[in-house]
Amino acid sequence: QVQLRESGGGLVQAGGSLRLSCLASGRTFSGYNMGWFRQAPGKEREFVAAINWSDLSTYYANSVKGRFTISRDIAKNTVYLQMNSLNSEDTAVYYCAADPSASNRNYNYWGQGTQVTVSS
Repeated sequence: QVQLRESGGGLVQAGGSLRLSCLASGRTFSGYNMGWFRQAPGKEREFVAAINWSDLSTYYANSVKGRFTISRDIAKNTVYLQMNSLNSEDTAVYYCAADPSASNRNYNYWGQGTQVTVSS
């Protein structure tokens, strides 16, 4: 079955950087959109970024454009989220997800999440 395992979260000072990783297993992800979402305490889960596994199309939330970069490594079956210029509003649990329809509307598979805390 599909498994998504996030890693790379932690505590970082404002202005710093982190790189999150999502190891995907259980099937080939050709054609899928692989996305990152986040949920801050007391807030709804929100979309952060996505990448199409095959054609490398990328999508970003306005709040992270220019600061975050999503990428994938086929050989390692891993999706990355490079996060730069972090601020306190980026503090959240970050989730990796997979959308077989590549529409960014059908994320059927989810990881357990990794905590990112930005201290000011």
